[in-house]
Amino acid sequence: MAQPRISAYLPPDIDPTKAALAFGRRALPKLNEELQSPELLTQQRALVALCDLVHDPEKVYQAIALGFLDSLKALLVHEDQTVRQKTTEVLSVMALHSIGREGLIRSGVISALAGLLDDPVDICRKNTHQVFDMLARLPEGAGGVLQAGLIPPLVLKLESELDEIQELILGTLSNCLRVQVSEALAAGAVPVLKEKLSHPSSAIRSKAAWVLLEISSHAEGKIAVFEEEVIPVLLSLLEDTQPEVQVNSTGALMFALVTPQGRSSAMGAAAIPPLLTLVAEETSKARLNAIKALTLLAELPEGRQTLLEHRDTFQRCLDDPSEAVQRAAEIAITVIDWKP
Repeated sequence: MAQPRISAYLPPDIDPTKAALAFGRRALPKLNEELQSPELLTQQRALVALCDLVHDPEKVYQAIALGFLDSLKALLVHEDQTVRQKTTEVLSVMALHSIGREGLIRSGVISALAGLLDDPVDICRKNTHQVFDMLARLPEGAGGVLQAGLIPPLVLKLESELDEIQELILGTLSNCLRVQVSEALAAGAVPVLKEKLSHPSSAIRSKAAWVLLEISSHAEGKIAVFEEEVIPVLLSLLEDTQPEVQVNSTGALMFALVTPQGRSSAMGAAAIPPLLTLVAEETSKARLNAIKALTLLAELPEGRQTLLEHRDTFQRCLDDPSEAVQRAAEIAITVIDWKP
C-alpha cells in the first residue's frame, strides 16, 4: 500500500517571511539569544532564520563556535511541535556539512535525539533519522550510535516506521553494523531484515540486502544468516529487476557462502544457475560478486563438477574491461580446474 509523503510544511500561523533573518557574524549571537527566549513565536522565527543560514558551511562553523548546539539540544524536548520540527531540521542541514557532522558528534547530539524516536510528528522523526544516517557515515558517528544504545530500538522501528524512515534506518544500520553486530543480532535483526527483502520498495529491498552484507561480514552474522534461512531469499533476489538489489544480494551471498553451512544451503537452493546468469550478462553490475560467490561454491565437489561444464562463461570474463572481474575470473577458473 502506498504511503503518504512526509510533509515539512509549517503550520499556517508561522510565516517564515516575518522571521528576523540574521546576516553576518554579529547577528548570530542575537539569534542564539532568541532561541532561548521564553516567547514561543520568537523561538519559532529564530529557528526559521537559522534553517536558512546553516546551508552555508561558514555559518555552521560560526554557530557551533557560539554554542548554538546547546540551545538546539534543549529545544529537542520542547512541547511545541513546530519548535521540534525546525530544531531537527536545523540539525539535519548542519549534518550535511563535514564541520557540522564533527560538531554534532562532539556535542552529544546523538544521545539527545534518541528521545525523538517516538515523536508523534512524522517530520520530526524523519529529520532525526536523517541526522543519524549522516553521522553514522563517519566511524565516530557510528560509534556514537552504538554507544547510545540505539541499535535495538532502530531494529524495532523497522517493523513499524514509514517507508521513508525505514530507508534512513537501514542506511544507519549498514554503517554501524560494519563496526559491531552483536546488539543487532540479539535484537532479532536478521529475521526482520529477511522480511524486508520482500518489501515492495526496491530501495528498502536493496538497503536490507546491504545491511545483511555487513552482518555477514562478521563470523557470528554468517551463522545467523544461515540459521534464519536467509540464503534462499537472497537467491530469489538475483532475478530482481533493480540492479542495485542484485548487487547487494550477491554481495550478501558472497559473505554468507564463506562458511560450509552457507555453501551447503546455497547448493540445496540451486544457487548456481541464477549466479551463472549474472556472470554471463556483461552489463550486470552484480557480475563481480556473482563470480566470487560461484568460486566459493566451486570449493564443493558437486559445485566444481557443475561449474566445469560452464568454464567458458568464466573464460569470457578474462576479456572484461574491469580488471577486478578479470582477476576474479582467473581465481574462479583455478578453483574449478583444481583436481584433488
